[in-house]
Amino acid sequence: MFKWLAPLSLFLTLITMASQAQSNYATLRGEVTDPQHLPVPGAKVRVTSDLTGAVRDVTTDNAGLYVAGGLQPGGYQVEIDKNGFATTKQSLQLEVGQKATLDISLSLGPVTLAVNVGVNGELLRTADATVGAVVDRDSVQQLPLNGRQLIDLVATVPGAHVSMGAQQGNVNPLYWRPGQFSP
Repeated sequence: MFKWLAPLSLFLTLITMASQAQSNYATLRGEVTDPQHLPVPGAKVRVTSDLTGAVRDVTTDNAGLYVAGGLQPGGYQVEIDKNGFATTKQSLQLEVGQKATLDISLSLGPVTLAVNVGVNGELLRTADATVGAVVDRDSVQQLPLNGRQLIDLVATVPGAHVSMGAQQGNVNPLYWRPGQFSP
């Protein structure tokens, strides 16, 4: 009943294969390696057309392989860049339907290292000479304070001191303790 189906299927398959083989685009593929011939994953491969200036960026996979397809025939500049390696440039000419292979071995380059150091300084008051500090919650809860008095927390701040008048509560209201005599 369907004797014509097998020859038609074969004909369509052959037409499809022939149409895929005919292309005016070129493909560039290759492997990027280091001086010890080990693959370089994550290298940036930039293919730039000499004629149009069109740029195609691809990245190497874990095996150091890359593929840039759909390139018009013509001259190209290929630039490979990876941190720790010197940038490599190479020229090549691609023809119609060409599947070119360009394997590149990168040489070691300068390593740039940036260290940023930041310091947050104390807030300086230029209008007056007062000094202040905040005693954080952890200090209040975890320090072994005798009687949990406010003056004991004040004494934990750098530059603070307890004078004899504060002990008696009659010198300065700043050093007053609850339950003590206050003028």
